[in-house]
Amino acid sequence: MLKPVLKPQKPSERRYLSITELNRKVKRLLEEQGSNLMISGEISNFVAAASGHWYFTLKDEQAQVKCTMWRGRNQTLKVRPENGMQVNVRAKMTLYEARGDYQLNIDFLEPAGAGNLQAQFDQLKEKLAHAGLFDASKKRPIPQQPRRVGIITSPSGAAIRDVITVMRRRFPLTEIIIYPCQVQGRQAHVGIIEAINTANQRNEVDVLLLTRGGGSLEDLWCFNEEALAYAIAASQLPTIAAVGHEIDFSIADFVADLRAPTPSAAAELLTPDAAQLRQKLDDLQFALSKNVKTYLNLKAHQLERFQLKLIHPQSALAQHQSQLQSLGQRLAQASKETVQDLQSQLHRLQLQLSQRHPQNRIETALQKNDALKQRLIFALNTQLNRRQALLAARADRLNTVSPLATLSRGYSVTLKSDQLIQSESQVKPGDIIITRVADGEIESQVQQTRQSTKTALTLK
Repeated sequence: MLKPVLKPQKPSERRYLSITELNRKVKRLLEEQGSNLMISGEISNFVAAASGHWYFTLKDEQAQVKCTMWRGRNQTLKVRPENGMQVNVRAKMTLYEARGDYQLNIDFLEPAGAGNLQAQFDQLKEKLAHAGLFDASKKRPIPQQPRRVGIITSPSGAAIRDVITVMRRRFPLTEIIIYPCQVQGRQAHVGIIEAINTANQRNEVDVLLLTRGGGSLEDLWCFNEEALAYAIAASQLPTIAAVGHEIDFSIADFVADLRAPTPSAAAELLTPDAAQLRQKLDDLQFALSKNVKTYLNLKAHQLERFQLKLIHPQSALAQHQSQLQSLGQRLAQASKETVQDLQSQLHRLQLQLSQRHPQNRIETALQKNDALKQRLIFALNTQLNRRQALLAARADRLNTVSPLATLSRGYSVTLKSDQLIQSESQVKPGDIIITRVADGEIESQVQQTRQSTKTALTLK
């Protein structure tokens, strides 16, 4: 096979690339061939710019490469890179044309080994779920307004400062007891378990708050230990977990009786808002005062109606006297009729006697007539005495409760247009008022009214 012979080009026919064109070609080749690269290395020269972009170098023992992670990518990360951190990244190659430096644009970043930790987390979560540690039926109720709150955390961390600040602001009366322990490190879970056991032994708080600030999966790993999960489940005290930021989840969050997204949110859950409580108290006091006033007004109206319906003792006595008079008239009429009947009988007897003329029958009839007259008179007197005694007893009883009896003891009653005056606000200067005393009435004209501890009226 014959190979084509390339003729050398003349200098006038040669095409030379500019540096810009060269870098552009190299950039295109790198981006076409170097996308979705999985790379592991150590971070150095880390810079978080004010714009939100991250700039750093990835290196190993023999080489290094510059890296950029734009703000839109790094905002979703749970971990913030630090110098010396071993990380795994997904990136694509590119070229910074102005200097001819090739670099990596990072799409995803996680600490080296985080994938293994996540797998361990998922396995333990599934295991504990099957064991029933996450069951809702086992969750203990959280007190609405606990008097004492036990906080298990580092005494020098930001979380405890946030919790105390929020609780003091919302409800300063809540007492805080801190059970100090380490919340980061390989053996940190041992100290947390000891703090939980100590709190249960002392039994001096109403609820436990297990908390710390945010961090990477490695930083928060002590809250993912199986032994700690069983310690939380065995606690007799209700427990709230507030570990990391809102996007962070730990095994402790699932086992606890309640999860709060942040330490500050947990503090708000545990304390009522004092301002809201004061407002609620004011509302209750206002409602109580309103109800009492309404009740008193209702009873006052009822009393007025009862007074209108109440029969004056004098009127009641007059009614009884009228009834007694009627009974007396009926008794007199009955007596008259009885006498007339007896007289008629006597007349008939006399006629019979005059017809028969037996002396003994005359004497017997006369004796019988006298006896009947005596029985009649006795019966009439007995009935009249009983009626009079009953009338006197009722009159005495009515007189006992009569306002007139009160008037006879030196008291008086003042009326305006037949209406009882109970307050100085019912009259005004110039009004004519009637004052009833025991033996009569006094008519007066109001000159002046004034309020005092005891209401007084100036009269003329």
